[in-house]
Amino acid sequence: MYANFEFDTLPTGRLGLIALEGASGLGKKVDDWLVQWRKERDFSRMYGHAYEGYSRDTFQIKCQAPRFGSGEGKGQIDGSIRGDDLYILVDVCNYSLTYQLGKNRNIMSPDDHFQDLKRIIAAVGGKARRVNVIMPYLYESRIIIRDVRESLDCATALHELINMGVENIITFDAHDSRIQNATPLSGFETIQPSYQLIKALLNNVAGLSIHKDHFMVVSPDEGSMDRAIYLANVLGVGMGMFYKRLDYTRKLKGGRHPVAAYEFLGPDLKQKDILVVDDMISSGDTMIEVATHLKERGAGRIFLSSTFGHFTDGLEKFDKAFEMGLFEKVFTTNLIYQRPELLEKPWYISVDLSKYIALIIDTLNHDLSVSHLLNPVEKIKNKVRKYMESDAASSVNA
Repeated sequence: MYANFEFDTLPTGRLGLIALEGASGLGKKVDDWLVQWRKERDFSRMYGHAYEGYSRDTFQIKCQAPRFGSGEGKGQIDGSIRGDDLYILVDVCNYSLTYQLGKNRNIMSPDDHFQDLKRIIAAVGGKARRVNVIMPYLYESRIIIRDVRESLDCATALHELINMGVENIITFDAHDSRIQNATPLSGFETIQPSYQLIKALLNNVAGLSIHKDHFMVVSPDEGSMDRAIYLANVLGVGMGMFYKRLDYTRKLKGGRHPVAAYEFLGPDLKQKDILVVDDMISSGDTMIEVATHLKERGAGRIFLSSTFGHFTDGLEKFDKAFEMGLFEKVFTTNLIYQRPELLEKPWYISVDLSKYIALIIDTLNHDLSVSHLLNPVEKIKNKVRKYMESDAASSVNA
């Protein structure tokens, strides 16, 4: 259906997609969608001079970020990008990549990935018509405000990109959306994959009743309250929130205060199915702790969802919690690297965002507003309605 849509504006320039090595898998999927849509799309103006290169076998432009034995690197683009509307895709969280440093091999850190991104932008050398960066997980986005004498790396990084000529920065579910205040005169979008997560839930779980008497959305802490409020309002269900009561008499490594207790604010949970929403699962301790407290309060099935799944402490704690019946499924997206063993877990569902990214790129390439893509209220409601109708029909036939 989207392939047959005719844009009423000319492309900003010939579309070019550069996926750094850490995002090569996601980049291939995005490219496949763009190629498919533009090959199926057919309208009279498409064959004019302004549409040169509009439909191609691939929009990907190969790049390299090789390193010398000393660990120093360089960016290299293997193809022409002159006059292109470039979209550079990077995954700063892909720790599966390594590079040689003398006799040792170093794991690529977020710092390394960000430096390679800057090298590729530098290799563009101002020859592209427009440079756009798609960084699903925003580099250093966990620190955007200064509590003590500390660096504000995220804001610094955004200014570096803008000073290098980047026109638009597109990210997903920034830890705190206020980071966009650091770049008030430049294009910056933080996108919520709410529809895709709800779609994955409904496609993979049977027998859900999306009704305020049977279903609820819960935020694991005050930081994710806005996400939970949005989904609860769109779905028309109740919302609850945990907040961490901290012990300010002690400090842990890194200067954090330990959690004294988890306190719950919200309506009765008994026998309700619960969707816990957050922006990321880091170690997973908070999610499992919240699931434990929800079960103690009589909750029914519990589903854990977040945009980014880091699982920094491994998967064993989730295996154990699943065996104990603390949760049913975990949903995270493919916006960052997913280790192969994670994809094989019976409790895990991967949410593919490649089509959504391709849709955003295709729209921006025509220099159109993406506002209708950022607030998918009607799509969520239609998906829920069809699910409920299908479930009701199945019950009658049974």
